[in-house]
Amino acid sequence: MSKELIIKKCNKCGELVKVLKDNCEVVCCGEPMKKLIPNSVDATIEKHVPEYEVKDGKIFVKVNHVMEEDHYIEWISIVMDGKECTTYLKPGMEAKAHCKYVPGSTIYAYCNKHELWKKEVE
Repeated sequence: MSKELIIKKCNKCGELVKVLKDNCEVVCCGEPMKKLIPNSVDATIEKHVPEYEVKDGKIFVKVNHVMEEDHYIEWISIVMDGKECTTYLKPGMEAKAHCKYVPGSTIYAYCNKHELWKKEVE
């Protein structure tokens, strides 16, 4: 596993699939799934790009985003060479996660309305 997270989404039912090797087309509901390209710049009042702080060998991630029933961060994933640390979230929870700090990791956050976002870790 590299530090890139490859997620594909069905345009009909909204199903998400994590792809380990992107060598072929994945089909759902009779149509090819689209590869999500993560955004990395917040352009609206809603915040999606993950923020992080490193403390005592751990990385603490937060997304300053609403966590309402119809609009929320579904999961946060910290991806580093050979490992992935994912926290699944529900409405009402805080959009937070933590994991061991590894420089050069990538943090991903998935919003149920605005899809995939990322931040590179220094």
